[in-house]
Amino acid sequence: MPNRKKIKTTREQIVAYWADHVSEAGLSIDFSEAQERCWRCGCQRSLERCHIVPDSLGGADTASNLVLLCKRCHLDNPNTADPEIMWDWLHAYAVPFYDTFWTIQGMEEYKKIYSVSFSDELKARGVTEQDQKELEGILQQQLARTSYHFGDPHLNIATLAGLYRMTLKEFDRMHGYVTRREIKACVDIRDYL
Repeated sequence: MPNRKKIKTTREQIVAYWADHVSEAGLSIDFSEAQERCWRCGCQRSLERCHIVPDSLGGADTASNLVLLCKRCHLDNPNTADPEIMWDWLHAYAVPFYDTFWTIQGMEEYKKIYSVSFSDELKARGVTEQDQKELEGILQQQLARTSYHFGDPHLNIATLAGLYRMTLKEFDRMHGYVTRREIKACVDIRDYL
């Protein structure tokens, strides 16, 4: 693979260009912080200049063809010759508050895995404000039972979903709640009696 030329367009030029050409409404960032926060997840991280139309598909190293993404989001971005796709993707993942993106993604993964939302799980248990503080403490304890994939300094969304599940299981254990698996096991045992 031939060496690519280094991108000369600066982060400042990219922000200045897009601040004049698109509305920040529907994005995860405010342009006043667009040099320090990822345009997809809104997290304050080291940012990479990401091609809207990839270099391999003829995209230029100009401000009009670059956005700023963290490494994690840069790996996920669409690689197409249609620049509209990048903006559709950025808008589809927009979050209203900074530093909530990955929590939201973990919650969506939880629902996909367990077929119920984490918030519905809490409602079913009648969780109170005091219980919320207890859950936060349990979550902090359960973090010690998770790890990162090699080379990635963040918990992936499947691990976040697992963290929420472990937190809920520990909450249930502490409060004497019966879990779905225990109920299913009891039903299965009745089949053999």
